[in-house]
Amino acid sequence: MKLREQMPELTGASKWLNSKPVSRADLIGEKPTLIHFWSISCDMCKDAMPKLNEFRDGYKQDLNIISVHMPRSEKDQDLDAVKKTAAEHDITQPTFVDNEHTLTNAFAIKYVPAYYIFDVSGRLRHRQSGGAGMKMLTKRINRVLDETNK
Repeated sequence: MKLREQMPELTGASKWLNSKPVSRADLIGEKPTLIHFWSISCDMCKDAMPKLNEFRDGYKQDLNIISVHMPRSEKDQDLDAVKKTAAEHDITQPTFVDNEHTLTNAFAIKYVPAYYIFDVSGRLRHRQSGGAGMKMLTKRINRVLDETNK
C-alpha cells in the first residue's frame, strides 16, 4: 500500500474477535485509525504487544485501533490458538482474523508486526513494519492526531 491511498474495505475476515465486524465506514470521519498486523508465531509481535496496548489505552478517545491476525503458516490458522494468544497478550481491541489473507493481500503485507496509520478521511499517512521503531510510530500517531485537532 502506498502513502495517501485510501483504507481498503475490512472484508473477508474468517472471524472477528472482541467485536462485531467493523467496516471501513465505521472508522472514517471522526478519528484516525491504526491498523496493526500480527501473528501468533511471531515473537517480535508478542514483544510489541505491551506498547500497542499502551496506544490502545492511552489514545482510546482519539484513535481507532484494529488488529489483524495474519497467519504465517497453516498452524497459525487455529482459531483457538489465536484467541488464547490474544487473551495472553491482552488484545481487547477489535481483531480481524485473516486466515484467507484477504486484508493481508490488500495491504501487501510481507512482514509482521506491521503498522498502518490512516487519517480521519481514511488516507494512509504512515506505515512501518518490524519490532523496532515504536518511538517513530508514536511520533506519527501524534502528528496525525495534532492535524485532526486543529
